[in-house]
Amino acid sequence: MPELPEVEAWRRELDPLVRAVPIEKAGPAHIATLKTFDPPLSALEGEGFLGARRRAKRLLFPTDDEELVLMVHLMSAGRIRYLRAGEKGPKTPAFRLRFTDGGELVLTEGGPKKRAGVWLLRPDALAAELAHLGPEADELTLEQLTEIVHTESRRLHAALRDQRLIAGIGRAYANEILHAAKLSPYALTTQLAEEQIARLHAAIHSELARGLELRLQGKKDAAVYRVHRKLDEPCHVCGTPIAQVDFEEHTIFYCPTCQTDGRVLKDRRMSRLLR
Repeated sequence: MPELPEVEAWRRELDPLVRAVPIEKAGPAHIATLKTFDPPLSALEGEGFLGARRRAKRLLFPTDDEELVLMVHLMSAGRIRYLRAGEKGPKTPAFRLRFTDGGELVLTEGGPKKRAGVWLLRPDALAAELAHLGPEADELTLEQLTEIVHTESRRLHAALRDQRLIAGIGRAYANEILHAAKLSPYALTTQLAEEQIARLHAAIHSELARGLELRLQGKKDAAVYRVHRKLDEPCHVCGTPIAQVDFEEHTIFYCPTCQTDGRVLKDRRMSRLLR
């Protein structure tokens, strides 16, 4: 799933491209992809974009007059590309927007499930859509994180993924961050010591910055992730094989030596089934 580093890398790539010239035609969009109908996509035609912005894992494209904002959420399998005039692209993308110079912004989505979404919103509606999001993970202060972890007792991995608490982190970077911080994914937020919170804060910033830098270089998952989806591969710190455990419908990857004092975590999903 694209998370903050991936979406921010796309934002930086798309920003100068989408504001170069006005929009000629907006759409078509797959019926499951377009989440709004008023205003219609055709309202974008003849408009220009101020550029590309980001909030959490969402891309935002405000019009020049700031009366409308095109919002794109890629979910788990969505991908967005800018095609220059004449460049070959998908025949039937989930969403297409053509500019007056022949360039196109296209959204594709792998797999049968159509979860990625496109919204065309007025500013007040956009504010309502984004109101539930917590602070941006890459801008999070130590004070904010301390308040967040003390608010409610949660397993760390689940808390990092909760967009209401911290915006922009998903499964992959939760794995990377907790490994860098040397913290168990099952640790309870309210039981963290000050030094552990400081380590977590530093790891959030370092791992997201590392991921962004590598994505800007065009690196793929294998080079970006050091823990996520690395089952049985040696930990890059201590050499212990990376382990996995299922929790809350998610697969967590971790190093038993670096993160859990050698303990193997129990599979909470299976434990519930066996009760």
